[in-house]
Amino acid sequence: MVKTWKKYRMAYLFILPTVVAMTFIHFVPTLMAIYMSFLKLNQFTLGKFLRAPFVGLHNYRTIFGGAAGNALVAGIQYAARNTILYSIAVNIGTIGIGLVLAMLLNRDFKGRGIARTLMLLPWVVPTYVVGLLWGMMWLRDQGIINVILVDWLHLFHTKPFWLLGRNTLIAIIVPTIWRQLPFNTIMLLSGLQLVPQELYDAASIDGASGWERFLYVTIPVMKPVLAIVILWGTIFTMFGYNIVVMMFGNGGGYPGEWGDLLMPAIQRQSFGYWMFGLGSAVSVLMMAGMMVFVWLWYRAFKVSLIQE
Repeated sequence: MVKTWKKYRMAYLFILPTVVAMTFIHFVPTLMAIYMSFLKLNQFTLGKFLRAPFVGLHNYRTIFGGAAGNALVAGIQYAARNTILYSIAVNIGTIGIGLVLAMLLNRDFKGRGIARTLMLLPWVVPTYVVGLLWGMMWLRDQGIINVILVDWLHLFHTKPFWLLGRNTLIAIIVPTIWRQLPFNTIMLLSGLQLVPQELYDAASIDGASGWERFLYVTIPVMKPVLAIVILWGTIFTMFGYNIVVMMFGNGGGYPGEWGDLLMPAIQRQSFGYWMFGLGSAVSVLMMAGMMVFVWLWYRAFKVSLIQE
């Protein structure tokens, strides 16, 4: 151990500032959040902060239905359901559509460079602006989406409410796909360019169809890129915040049973209702859930990532 320290002491000294910064920026707040989740920390005990009354697992029991009929608890449960559905739908949409666009952009055609550049435009727009713009586009009477769907294409007899009821989930999924799509498309395009043409030629000689070449040549080679896209997309959606809060009253409005997500719900519980202990408990559970997901993700893609 001493010999190792002497041999790499300069390297250790170089990474020491980063270790110290990570400790104070990440680990200390995480430990404080875990401890706060066991406290009765609200507007009446906030002055005591970490010396607030210790309530053990009470906040966690409340989240899992310990307070039947509690509207706040029901809101958290709705937000958890919506976040899972939202994350699954956005990732399927961005990966599926992104893969189709990547295959098109991978072809040699006139203006391909311009098309690739234009593809990045939604990624340049800040998420706050995306929420504001799409919030106006979804308006029932003045929104451009209903004008297109009802007045131009006549797909509906009456103009639907997109920011109320179950349609709210669609209203937050679509702009998120639009915002995330360029990143996934570029990542998948880079993965497609890693596939050697010789593999396609060999598969064609063996009589493989286009679909078989896609399944048994393209997808296996692109697994490392797909792994990164899935991980990044899940993190992006599970911690989604800006689009929802800007779409509904610049953060001051409640998106409703089908529009709320966990991050806005945690912010509202903690800073809107001053229930910091309950908000911390939700945050800890969310962190634990993401750690389980990352573990499953690594187990699923471990072989592909190590090979790369």
